[in-house]
Amino acid sequence: MNRAQSEALFAEALKFIPGGVNSPVRAFRAVGGHPFFVNRAARAHIWDVDGNEYVDYVGTWGPAILGHAHPKIIAAVKAAADHGTSFGIPNPFEVTMAKLICALVPSVEKVRMCNSGTEACMSAIRLARGFTKRDKIVKFDGCYHGHADSLLVKAGSGALTFGNPDSAGVPADFARHTLVVPFNDPDALRSVFAANAGQIAGVIIEPVPGNAGLYLPRPGFLEFMRKITQANGALLIFDEVMTGFRLAAGGAQERFGIRPDLTCFGKIIGGGLPVGAFGGRADIMDYLAPVGPVYQAGTLSGNPLALAAGLAALEELRSGEAYRKLEGLGAALEAGLVDAAKSAGVPVQFNRCGSMFCGYFTAGPVHNLADAMQSDRERFKRYFHGMLDASVYLAPSQFEAGFISTAHTATDIAKTLSVAAKVLKTL
Repeated sequence: MNRAQSEALFAEALKFIPGGVNSPVRAFRAVGGHPFFVNRAARAHIWDVDGNEYVDYVGTWGPAILGHAHPKIIAAVKAAADHGTSFGIPNPFEVTMAKLICALVPSVEKVRMCNSGTEACMSAIRLARGFTKRDKIVKFDGCYHGHADSLLVKAGSGALTFGNPDSAGVPADFARHTLVVPFNDPDALRSVFAANAGQIAGVIIEPVPGNAGLYLPRPGFLEFMRKITQANGALLIFDEVMTGFRLAAGGAQERFGIRPDLTCFGKIIGGGLPVGAFGGRADIMDYLAPVGPVYQAGTLSGNPLALAAGLAALEELRSGEAYRKLEGLGAALEAGLVDAAKSAGVPVQFNRCGSMFCGYFTAGPVHNLADAMQSDRERFKRYFHGMLDASVYLAPSQFEAGFISTAHTATDIAKTLSVAAKVLKTL
């Protein structure tokens, strides 16, 4: 496959951009080779600058749940842009989005818009600390909540991919208030509360972690978290930047029947534009300035273009038909890939939740980061490049989730399975 123009662009990018990329996971360091450059996307396909077409399972890392360049989203952005791109003062889209989020997610009584998932998680933690007047936060190893200093401790996503989950530049004093426990381990969580009685402000979790590949909560684990946080006066914070409005209209908390105290959002609520939000119980949210003592602000928060795009996306998802289609496509992909791996004699553990998925090259089940780390990353590299050379684009890391959109078709799934069957036999 010819990627000469991408290679030339990457060489130029290296001169002016650190590592040639503006987000580390794009760099292909985990799989080898160089990233390709995309200049067009439509439905479930992307085209690089050399004209190569790919079936896309990255979906701009989650936001493209309706596929790329959805006509209603494009129309909404164009219409909003005609009236201006930013005002720095309240606009009607903010009220409409806030009402819609509160309607779709019952645990959210009030919501504050911001500009990224990182900002949402950072702000939710500050709010939890301000509300409880405690300092310590509990997170789970392999869960990534953005690149705020106190959260880059045993993180997932790019930090995990590059073997450096504890970033340089994070003072030890910042990280010492972050307590890390294994996912799906109630005893570890019980122990950390016992050892830090009266000091824990909150527990933040990806209810379905998608930044160390993908693994699911064991039955009863999220329910246990809800009970232990309530019993200890700590807040339960769901990071639904990935899962929000993807696993159900009400996110993972609807799918699993859990009501957290605070929830962080991003990705889908921007329809492909930069966005973030966090919300929850009204008494907690009212601790935010200007009515409360916890400061949080943003010049572009509630940007009209991003909210117009997000509202168009959420309106398309509200009927429920989209989730039925996503579930069906996900089940077909899962069944086909499991069969292909068995036929090829390659050990693969395939984890899926709705339209999110990950295949680990390991014989054992994957329930947490320690299990995920047992996967054969060298085999994944060969698999990734085999799929890419056959025009199927997966996330360039063993430790990232894949995403299906409503724009994927049965033909896309069939092509993917056909390619996978051939590639797996070469491994």
